[in-house]
Amino acid sequence: MDATGDNPTPRSPHTPTRLQARTGILLSAATALIATAVPASATPPTATPTPNPTPVVVDCFNKPQTRPEEYLLACGDGNNRLVDLHWNTWNHKTATATGTDMVNDCRPYCAAGRFHPYPVTVTLSHPQPWPNHPNTQRFTTIRLLYTHTTPTPVPKDVTYKLVYDSPDTP
Repeated sequence: MDATGDNPTPRSPHTPTRLQARTGILLSAATALIATAVPASATPPTATPTPNPTPVVVDCFNKPQTRPEEYLLACGDGNNRLVDLHWNTWNHKTATATGTDMVNDCRPYCAAGRFHPYPVTVTLSHPQPWPNHPNTQRFTTIRLLYTHTTPTPVPKDVTYKLVYDSPDTP
């Protein structure tokens, strides 16, 4: 009945009652509240990680280095190492430095030998993905260009592969 006491106005079967309208409003508000309460971490990430644009050089101990002051070339016996490295460039393709190659003459044998300095230009190149280190590139080639004399019997310009892939230890 309406306020006058007369019969209520006939209602279409598609017209909601006040109770139905209130329920719909409350459900909409609850849905909006739940949607804002869900943490952002629940949504899957859309961006993929980008690789480190600057490669590293991996040392004998399987550690990444960037612009090292020293670099051990002879991992087994330590009889050849680069020292006093001054890096001119280090980018996504190459790295170039000047320094000194300290080489043991092993005379009369390596334990009794003496180290001799040889000025050198060092170039790292050919970056490749570093196995088991996602998003990290590592230089795989080293070139030594001796600017004066060379250690016997090494040529004035020599290139080596850098492949120190010992298994990682936890």
